[in-house]
Parts: sequence; C-alpha cells; structure tokens
Amino acid sequence: MSSPTESIAARLSALRERGDPVSQARTERAPDGVWVVDVLDKLRAIVLEQTPGERLPSDLEVAHGLISGLIGHDKAGRLIETLPDVRHCVGMDVEAAFKGDPAAKTYAEVIAAYPSVYAVATYRIAHQFYRLGRPVVARIMSEHAHSKTGIDIHPGATIGCHFFIDHGTGVVVGETTVIGNRVKMYHGVTLGAFSNKRGRADEGRKRHPTIEDDVTIYPNATILGGETVVGEGSVIGGNTWLTHSVPAFSRVQTEAPALQVSTREDAQTRTYDI
Repeated sequence: MSSPTESIAARLSALRERGDPVSQARTERAPDGVWVVDVLDKLRAIVLEQTPGERLPSDLEVAHGLISGLIGHDKAGRLIETLPDVRHCVGMDVEAAFKGDPAAKTYAEVIAAYPSVYAVATYRIAHQFYRLGRPVVARIMSEHAHSKTGIDIHPGATIGCHFFIDHGTGVVVGETTVIGNRVKMYHGVTLGAFSNKRGRADEGRKRHPTIEDDVTIYPNATILGGETVVGEGSVIGGNTWLTHSVPAFSRVQTEAPALQVSTREDAQTRTYDI
C-alpha cells in the first residue's frame, strides 16, 4: 500500500504532465531574482552616490560585469551609458521631494528615508532594462521596490523628471502611463486601465492615462483609460474618479459629502459640511 505522500506526489506529477501554465513556466528561462536585486543595489548605490567618488570607475566596471550576465555585454554597455541621464532625473526627484514636503529637513533625509525616492530611483533604473528588451528583469526590480515601499510603478511607464510621490503607499502606475515633468502625487493614487473582456488582446495598446506637466494629484484619486489626458497644471482632488480628459489648468473634485455625527448626549443627528 502506498503512503499518503506517494499518492499526493502521483497526483502532482500528473498535473505537471498536463503542461499547464505553472509547468510551462518551469521550461521558460527566467533571470535569477537575487542576481537582479544585486544589480539593482549596485546601480542604485552609484546613482545615489552611496559609494566613494574615487571608486566610481571600478564600481561601473563591476556593474557592467553583473549586468552583462543578465542582458549580454553589448546591452550592458548601452545601459551603463544611460546612467548620467538617470542620475540627472534622480537628482531632480530628490529636489522635488525636499521642496515639496516641509517635513523634510535635509536632502540626506530624503534619500535615506523617503519611499518615493527609493521607488522612483528603482523605476528609473528598471525602465532602462525594459527599454532594452528585458522586461522580466525590469519587473523583478520594480516589484522589489513595491514590496519595500507599497508603491507599484510598472517599468514600462514613461515618467518625466522632478517627480514626487508624497507618503506613497498604495500608488499604482500602469505600464503605458505617461507622466510629464514636475508632477506631484499623493498616496493611494491609481493611474490604471479599464478592466475589460479583451484580456491579452489589449497587449501593445495604450491602456493607461497621460498626465501632463505640473499636475498635482491628491490622495486616492483614480484616473483610468489610455485616451484620458490630464492637461498641464491641473489639480485632481482626493477620491476623484476620472475616466475622461480634462483641459490644462483644470480643477477636478468630487462634491463634498456631508458628515453625520451622533452622540449619546445628543440624540439628534447633526450634519456638517466638509
């Protein structure tokens, strides 16, 4: 008589032989997650100047070697060439966080403690891997930052410089999102796609909104759709549900709800406008 574990093993083996998505995934070559995070940490240290300046040439050589193992020698060289541009934008992102948050005391605090800087710097690095045709490497990097910060930025998104996410938890930025320069967002914002029945038939289409320059988006706003454009200089209020374009310098908000408070001392319900 076979043991219970032998019976279960036989059933699992039968499932593997069916070639379902899990079994198929085993046959597909995926990058080593630990290796990818090591590369990310090395590049982030370079971009955020967390290594001595005199070591920069040797650090770049080490980074090139690590990246070559993931995406090949030629593409590794092309990625290294993008680092000055990445560094430029990251510097502007740090400035945006410092100037946009009176609670920040120093630039060093912003780099050390602000989830936005961690997530956005990671996005800027991952985006270069995405552009070079290594989306799985890029997704591992972005999900690493997501797990640490609660900020989910798809590496395929296009994001301008001087970008700041205040607090940040719960932010979602979809793959085909386009964000301009000097945009500020708060926690809980979703820049997403409409759910539909087309599924993978929508691959390659623009599914997520465009946010033009100098837009501010307050907490828990949801902006959906590939044809939705938020014009420059606009302000999107908290808890807004937006599925169509608005022109430049718009102010978008939902109607203020009424707050009802009942107390034990006062049986009547009092209504306050908020």
